[in-house]
Amino acid sequence: MAKVSDYDYELPEESIAIYPPVDRGTTRLEVLDRTTGTITHTSYAELDRFLNEGDLLVLNNSKVVCARLFAQKTTGAKVELVLLEKHDERQDLVMYRGKLKAGDVLLAHDSTLNVDSVEGGGVARISCQDGRNVHDFFEEYGDVPIPPYLKRAAEEVDRERYQTVFAEIPGSVAAPTASLNMTPELLGSLEDKGIALAYITLHIGLGTFLPIRGDDLEAHEMHREYYAIPAETVRKIEETKTAGKRVIAVGTTVTRSLEHAASSIEQQRSPQEISGEADIFIYPGYSFRVIDGLVTNYHAPRSTVLMLTAAFAGWDSLKRAYGEALGRGYRFLSYGDSMLIV
Repeated sequence: MAKVSDYDYELPEESIAIYPPVDRGTTRLEVLDRTTGTITHTSYAELDRFLNEGDLLVLNNSKVVCARLFAQKTTGAKVELVLLEKHDERQDLVMYRGKLKAGDVLLAHDSTLNVDSVEGGGVARISCQDGRNVHDFFEEYGDVPIPPYLKRAAEEVDRERYQTVFAEIPGSVAAPTASLNMTPELLGSLEDKGIALAYITLHIGLGTFLPIRGDDLEAHEMHREYYAIPAETVRKIEETKTAGKRVIAVGTTVTRSLEHAASSIEQQRSPQEISGEADIFIYPGYSFRVIDGLVTNYHAPRSTVLMLTAAFAGWDSLKRAYGEALGRGYRFLSYGDSMLIV
């Protein structure tokens, strides 16, 4: 039986990047060759050196919304609200900390919010009494939902840096961290070298931070996240595969989107947009069908994203690479350094 505890390692507190680097794109990059086991240490800004003409780099253009907001009940009790990721045209579900029931009225920033229903599991549906869109209200008054393991309040720097330079479609409550250090200059260098770029949208939810309960890996139920793969991206993937070149996913979110849609991508004769709810749980033993390379940050012990990375790299090789990175002072998690696994 596969165990969660098999995918553990010691992550010292001092190795976690609490803030982004002063300048975007100045982080380090560890390159792991899955075939030879060779490890190369370089900088993220030199990613283009390790990709070839004709390769396709796929990025997630979801935009992080200002999802954390504090409100007050008419009784004076404070309630913390966190807007959940977008799944359809509506984005009015929140996780709440405190006590709520249907019909409660909340006060925030001289405005009134209604609790329309309580869905269970600490989730409620809310609306603005003045008819405003809930997403727009949070965007105006909310804070950036930086990861809880940073153990600090969001600051002004997070508004810019907990967002990719190509973020376009609002809906995520966590950033696609593997591309936080992508810069316009690097994107330009990649295209100059003949490396194609394509985009998908996956709205990242709070489930990305949830621990796996229990030790039975196969019993874990993965959270669902909405994704859309444009027809143009499907076409580029097909052309890249046909030419014998590589599809490189930037981040585990891109990986889950492409692998969840693998059958649809493979069966299409004329490229069309593919959308769905990604609930695929990838862990060692999985056979990848779409991606040939992965750019990813360093992940927390026992996390689903660590297991996905281990499935692609091989756990023994990944553990060795993680150990070498820790020994060399790499910074881990969302604001930290990255790996390229090919």
